[in-house]
Parts: sequence; C-alpha cells; structure tokens
Amino acid sequence: MTTRPARFIRRFPRPAALALPFAVALLSSGCASTRDYPSLSIREVERNMRARPSKAEEAETPQLPAASADLATRLDGLVAMARTADSQFADERNRAQRAVAAAGGRTSDSWSAAQIALAALESHRSHAMTALAELDQLYVDARDEAPLALSPKAESIAAARDTVSEIISGQDSVIEGLSARLAG
Repeated sequence: MTTRPARFIRRFPRPAALALPFAVALLSSGCASTRDYPSLSIREVERNMRARPSKAEEAETPQLPAASADLATRLDGLVAMARTADSQFADERNRAQRAVAAAGGRTSDSWSAAQIALAALESHRSHAMTALAELDQLYVDARDEAPLALSPKAESIAAARDTVSEIISGQDSVIEGLSARLAG
C-alpha cells in the first residue's frame, strides 16, 4: 500500500462537509412561529387616515399668480423675433428653391450655390430656434415654481412656445424637402 505524499492533501472541504451547515439552517427555520408577529395588512385606522384635505386646508390653497406684464412683453418679443426670422426665411426660400432646381452635379458651381442658399435658410431658422430655446427655459422655470399645477404663467409661455414651434416646424419641412431634392 502506498501512501500519498503530503503535498496531495485535499485543501478543499468535501461536499458533504459543506452541506451540513445548510441542512441545519434549513431544518431550524421550520421551528419559527408566526403567531407572535403583527399582520402587515392595512388597519382600519390607516384606511381612515388616507390623504383627504380638510375644508380649512382646501380654502388655504393659494391661487397661482397670472403672467406678469413684463413676462407678456418678453413673450411677445420672442414670438416677434421668430416671426421676423420666418419672414426672412420666406424671402430666402424662393431663391433657395431656384438654386436647388438649377443645381448640377456635386462638383458644379450651381450645386455649391444651392448649398449656400440652404445654409442661408438654416441661418434664419437658427434665429427662430434661439427664441424657442429661451421660451423653453422660461417654461422650465415656470414649472419649477409651480410643479404640481399648470400656472397661468406656464400656460402663456406654452402658448408662445407652440406658436414658435409651428414656425420652426414649417421651416424644417422646407429645408428637408430642398435638401432631399439636392441630394437626389
């Protein structure tokens, strides 16, 4: 009979030795009783305490302030800025349409002229986008002031944003159409 040298001694526990602590824990968990613990279901008192504002609390709810005259002037100015950019866009649109219609191959001078005309349209669109970005920031600030309800201030800003968004949407469709014709 040969004996194994000491260096071949198993350094890891046998699987049966690992299973013993788990078996003891599993068997002892059945000894616990649930009779001493309270139920986690909602009690009658908790059902009655649901968030219902009292009549006094409802009367104390403050009314949100209307949009100020300064804000209305600022909104009118931003919408006017977008409309001015749109009128400049409309003036350039005819020139861009003619340039795109006359454009030749990608290496031609007429194609370069059409690209420049499209860039002029995008420049006028960017002025309207500046107005929209400022309206977006005003809207975010108004919603931060009254996050739970849409205040009259936020409503007036949203109306101005909608107007400017419609202007930009029309400009986008023109630019996309001309770009597609120029690329194709």
